[in-house]
Amino acid sequence: MDEVFARRDLIDAATLRRLCVASDAKGAAQTLSHLGAIGATGCLMGLTYATPWVLPVFVAHGVLINFLYAAQHEMCHWTVFRTAWLNEWMGRLFGFILFYPRTFDQIQHIAHHRFTQDWNRDGELARGFYTRSSYLWWMSGATYWYTRWRRIVRFSLGRISEPYLPAARHRELIREARMHLAGYGLLAALSIATQSWDVVIFWLAPMLVTKCVHQLQNTIEHLGLPHDANILANTRSTRTNALMRWLGWQMQYHTAHHAFPGVPFHRLAGLHQAIFVARGVAPPTMSYWGFQKAAWRAFSGGKTEADYPAGAAWIVDPPRG
Repeated sequence: MDEVFARRDLIDAATLRRLCVASDAKGAAQTLSHLGAIGATGCLMGLTYATPWVLPVFVAHGVLINFLYAAQHEMCHWTVFRTAWLNEWMGRLFGFILFYPRTFDQIQHIAHHRFTQDWNRDGELARGFYTRSSYLWWMSGATYWYTRWRRIVRFSLGRISEPYLPAARHRELIREARMHLAGYGLLAALSIATQSWDVVIFWLAPMLVTKCVHQLQNTIEHLGLPHDANILANTRSTRTNALMRWLGWQMQYHTAHHAFPGVPFHRLAGLHQAIFVARGVAPPTMSYWGFQKAAWRAFSGGKTEADYPAGAAWIVDPPRG
């Protein structure tokens, strides 16, 4: 996905061209450091098994696995590696691990970028209005995983109803879902045949239990912002630390990413500097915990997402002073 969806007046063409250059070296460094961290926590889980120390390691391991979606997301944009096939096949591997087939993710994500915050066309808004309870279920990961597994099974049965998925791609999506199911079935069969719980212990359990941490990133990016076409108003960046930016593949510079999605992850800080800091302006920005506290307040008293105006921000930092 190399389209530019926002305003050219934010940055000069030469700077944008420079920022849009992907790098195999940078992509490999980020990918290997993330996979290496997963390998390290996996080894530590084995070493600390049956001791209290396994619990924090288990959490760290699961969070690292969940944040592989940051890698998959960037590979959807073909911006991690300059070598195209690396984006393709690493993206497919991560999509398999995360129960999020790559082709479906790409189509949905293109719709999300083209029609951000459009209730009828944004691929990520194919859901009901949040209430406090439905939001908490989503944050827990329970409804997240249910929708992912249900979609794979439904597609494998040839049932596709999402309006943003073009009919010309249905056969491809059905084939992809069936390949995923076959792969999961093979892993289950091998686990049973070898009487091994490794798939559960080192993959499924930590990933499922810690989804709530990754949901902090998933929810902060657009929820509570105007449902209009202005990227500079409908997309939120995140105030956080360098560790979280590494873990999220710099996607905390989310407004900059939506403005120019062809810019690779490792250049998003520079893009943010060019289109915001250098111009003396700032995108909508909150911290993870500030956002969650504001969301909790917004859904209090029985209020739902439908109770707020579509054209205004309603999850914001409280006024200072």
